[in-house]
Amino acid sequence: MRIAYDVTPLSHPRTGVGNYILGALRGMLAAGGGAHEVVAFGPVSIRGRRLLEETVDGLEVERRFMTFPLAHALRRTWSRLARPPTERFIGGFDVLHFSDWMYPPQRAGARATMIHDLGPMHFPERLDRRTVAMHTATAHEAKRCDVVFVNSDYTANDVVATLRVPRERIRVAYPGVDEVFSADGDEAEADRPYAFTTATESWRKNLATLRRAWTGLDGSLELVALGELGYTTHARLASLYRRAAVFVYPSRFEGFGIPVVEAMACGVPCVVSSHPSLDEASGDAAVRVDPDDAEAIAAGIGEALDRRDELVPRGLAHASRFTWLETGRVHLQGYADAL
Repeated sequence: MRIAYDVTPLSHPRTGVGNYILGALRGMLAAGGGAHEVVAFGPVSIRGRRLLEETVDGLEVERRFMTFPLAHALRRTWSRLARPPTERFIGGFDVLHFSDWMYPPQRAGARATMIHDLGPMHFPERLDRRTVAMHTATAHEAKRCDVVFVNSDYTANDVVATLRVPRERIRVAYPGVDEVFSADGDEAEADRPYAFTTATESWRKNLATLRRAWTGLDGSLELVALGELGYTTHARLASLYRRAAVFVYPSRFEGFGIPVVEAMACGVPCVVSSHPSLDEASGDAAVRVDPDDAEAIAAGIGEALDRRDELVPRGLAHASRFTWLETGRVHLQGYADAL
């Protein structure tokens, strides 16, 4: 197969979506064993192109990056106008896989996309208007795709119920855990024990409730929030996980929740929101708490500390299930099924 894969989100500093794209690319290349041709493409800004080139360096992919000023507006216009076809820029292909940043037109071949979650459709009043408009448009375009990838069964069921995409066209491709996230390795320096969270001030990530929970604790733990540390490399993030006494993830809604399994892979007991969107990331290896109940979060932290010897081995075993190689295999099989 010749697979045209949209990598435009990699032109910005990587967060969850970008990490998934890069992991899926690596997984497909490993799973395919050189049998398939992968074309990484996308219109990006001048500054974004430099970062994109650095990010895909070392990957055995054909690069077809188009550099434009105002790249976001161009991607949006290209999607809406539905012309010219992508083939004009990169040649023919068997599959076109677009990201949640645009939905470029094509003349032929299977059409594929990835839906990480439908949060922008469920909570439009809680998110940036541009983000809601962009993600809602690409989500609706999924209805026209031959195959739609999602990162959990929860999201698969949401896509069926909300977008009315037939279940037989959906493939669950769980995210993988990068090798840097392991129990062995450097630990962050810290003056005192701390609880670690990747929660931010956004409504969905729910750091505010976690802060309120701290008033119910005895003061023996400091709270370290990733959002207060600025952009952090994977290696630095792994060291922060390893040094933590407990990891807390109070999110109100997720597509999957990859930080949970990253923390487990680093040997940390986890306290995780009881929202069902986090069931698959948590498995039976986390303490679950109501994300809107500060007292429950505080109690959950105490329970996780008490159950550390039980939760850590459970978490290590659970996290080992998630590999980018398997993510890549699911993608390649999904494309093949759609042809």
